[in-house]
Amino acid sequence: MTLVIIGITVVLFAIGFEMLLVLGIPSLLLKLAYFPHMPNEVLLQKMVAGMNHSTLMAIPFFILAAETMVQGQIAPRLTNLVRVFIGHYRGGVGSTTVATAMVFGSVSGSAAATVSAIGRIMYPELRKNGYSERFSIGLIAAGSETALLIPPSITVIIYGWLTGASITKLFAAGLIIGLVLGGLFIGYVVIQSIRHDVGRLERQGLAVRWKALKEASWALGMPVIILGGIYSGMFTATEAAAISVVYALIVEGLVYRELTLRQLADIVEGAAITSCIIFVLIGMGSILAFFLTLFQIPTLIIEVLDQLGGELLIFLLVVNITFIIAGMFLDPASAQLILVPALFPAAVALGVDPIHFGMIVTMNIAMAMITPPFGLDLFVASSALNKPIALVIQSVLPFIVVNLIVLALVTAIAPLSTFFPRLLGL
Repeated sequence: MTLVIIGITVVLFAIGFEMLLVLGIPSLLLKLAYFPHMPNEVLLQKMVAGMNHSTLMAIPFFILAAETMVQGQIAPRLTNLVRVFIGHYRGGVGSTTVATAMVFGSVSGSAAATVSAIGRIMYPELRKNGYSERFSIGLIAAGSETALLIPPSITVIIYGWLTGASITKLFAAGLIIGLVLGGLFIGYVVIQSIRHDVGRLERQGLAVRWKALKEASWALGMPVIILGGIYSGMFTATEAAAISVVYALIVEGLVYRELTLRQLADIVEGAAITSCIIFVLIGMGSILAFFLTLFQIPTLIIEVLDQLGGELLIFLLVVNITFIIAGMFLDPASAQLILVPALFPAAVALGVDPIHFGMIVTMNIAMAMITPPFGLDLFVASSALNKPIALVIQSVLPFIVVNLIVLALVTAIAPLSTFFPRLLGL
């Protein structure tokens, strides 16, 4: 019966059913096949309990803040600021693209929103300054991954909810891993710029830099408030998310004065739809996690590892391979909801630090955003840049290699993920 249910799950996914059904129907079949006398209310309670968590309140707030900034002036002003300060260096326009993605990611927490926000702005600049079409597309799609690592990251919030790990510690670790990934992307940009003799922007004078800094000063206040508030202990991640919405609305509506009521209505509608999709998946994932626990799947994984000698590196290699394969087909939230409840107890049993494991998971999820054939950012980039999906897939392949290098470093060097939270005394 179990093999039949697994087969049904594969068929549902293959023929294009929505993920909420791919997660929900197998759970219902498991209940009917193995627990026929279990009241249906239990499943409803598990679904509601899965979504009824204060930490998860940060998700709709950060999504709303990101939508507000994408539609407003915060994104282009941040982009212009970075361009003015680093555009004149070798590979400056490409480095500006990565740095802007990192800065915007620090106020949005969404890779898809980052692709949409910087894609239309930076793609013409990259092409105008001599970068090839494929390189430009790949850089925009890949650079936006840093938004899933640099706080506030929605992916990190979901992992923290699933495992009970400290969101603040995860944010601190994600900041370092995000900087490492962004740094290697910039290094790759510089190498390619030297190889192909790509031009650079003119060096801007102090007057131009000061003007750009003044224009972006309100936009820069967002990461300062969010990260400073969280790391200082002034407020939680959820409170920071709520503050980010208020701040974004004040800046776009009252300072920049380019946010109309009609735009605000569209922004709220888009954020609500995105939030509902995520929470429905979380609810369905909670039911599936419940059945994984009933079937003692984590215990079985631990027993298999014991038979293999309990080798930590072998386990982490299996984790990475599993997430890479899942990332080819599943959206980030679904991959976490299915795999983390099964793998996290085994990781803890082997002595893996929850923050270290969280960075391994998050790095895999970030890479999955550009992993063919169904990486979400591939389709966002295709839509935002009006390019064929096949071209986008070809464009990101070299950047996937960079991701694999960072993933190997994160997996093998645990202190890379844990030293900064400890340095902050978290």
